[in-house]
Amino acid sequence: MSLLQRIEKQKLPDTLLLDKEKKLNKDEKKDKYEDLKIRIHKEVIDEMDKEIKKNNYSDDLLEDNVRDLVKTILDRDAGFLPYSERQSIALEIINEVIGLGPLESLINDETISEIMVNSPKQVYVEKKGKLVLTDIVFRDNKHVMHIIDKIVSPIGRRIDESMPMVDARLPDGSRVNAIIPPLALKGPSITIRKFSKDPLRIQDLIKFGTLTPNMARFLEACVKSKLNIVISGGTGSGKTTALNVLSSFIPNDERIVTVEDAAELQLNQDHVITLETRAANIEGKGAITMRDLVKNSLRMRPDRIVVGEVRSGEALDMLQAMNTGHDGSLTTGHANTPRDMLSRLETMVLMSGMELPVRAIREQIASAIDVIVQQSRLRDGSRKITHITEVVGMEGDTIVLQDIFMFIQNGIDTKGNIVGQHRATGIVPKFLTKLDEEGVKLPREIFLPS
Repeated sequence: MSLLQRIEKQKLPDTLLLDKEKKLNKDEKKDKYEDLKIRIHKEVIDEMDKEIKKNNYSDDLLEDNVRDLVKTILDRDAGFLPYSERQSIALEIINEVIGLGPLESLINDETISEIMVNSPKQVYVEKKGKLVLTDIVFRDNKHVMHIIDKIVSPIGRRIDESMPMVDARLPDGSRVNAIIPPLALKGPSITIRKFSKDPLRIQDLIKFGTLTPNMARFLEACVKSKLNIVISGGTGSGKTTALNVLSSFIPNDERIVTVEDAAELQLNQDHVITLETRAANIEGKGAITMRDLVKNSLRMRPDRIVVGEVRSGEALDMLQAMNTGHDGSLTTGHANTPRDMLSRLETMVLMSGMELPVRAIREQIASAIDVIVQQSRLRDGSRKITHITEVVGMEGDTIVLQDIFMFIQNGIDTKGNIVGQHRATGIVPKFLTKLDEEGVKLPREIFLPS
């Protein structure tokens, strides 16, 4: 949705600032400038509507005009206010007209990695792995709903009582989840997982202590040698960031097809096809699932398939792709250990509706996956790769795993930070010969325990 469309949309009667709530809860204080903000907002929308009908504006020019108009009206109607207060009011109105209202300042703050709107008066953020309550507030539930609508409308999604939860994304790729009453009892809720404007590189993860240079060198070799890799971890552990970093090692001359629920991967290669699921329409028809897209990706002559996250029956199609010549595929999944990831994959394959014996499923998994990278968010908020594990094969009915690198926790310091170090286990992976055949040479010393 263009800026012009967003401004036009605010002429609707259900817009927050044009339809303020007259009754306030007893514990809520009325904004002393609320009436002024509402009046100016309405005048800006009306004036811009006249201008839009007379002229063709680009988004940049329209934004400049909005800023100039807000300043002019404020100087005229509120010149008695201190300059700093006029600036604050102007910024709030501009954010409301052309941005995401109260969330705009949080989205522009690069130190914030996650934004959580629990209710109109309770907004948390994650900074450096820690949750912090902000002083950001919305006016009421209608205000939150208005911002949710501004987020989901541009990508053709909707949210209402018949479909009270939605996944979406911001223009910069940040992931958004919204859920509203009757499911959310305290009012509409928004969760935004932010992504840095400049994608993180492997050097950044080394600097953060997520992994060591030797682990990075090993994972780069695995990707370039077209091994199939699953990144496992809990919610908020950094799986997508790790997937993005590993995907950057894919050579530039290969055709990559990405499959995601909400497109957020930031690949810099030239030959990338991005596929995204689609929700059902108002009649409940037209949904395109992850499984549909994974199946379709196989017909697109991919050199690599990168699946943002496997959650259900698409796991079977992913494993079959890995087993039928689509080497070098990457994906993520929710699990707390490499062994748990295998169990989750078994469950997801059964969710596909195929009645396969457990042993057959495990054989598919063992032959398809080469490496499991376990990503964890530790108690102090830091994110670490805690295991890099090789899938060796089958012994009887059991899939055999062996850890190549591990994070060993030794304790907690006086500031509450985790104390520990990454170590090689001393085990040389069995697929090392495949790396040699691909012309990717790794010194054996990196596998020696430190």
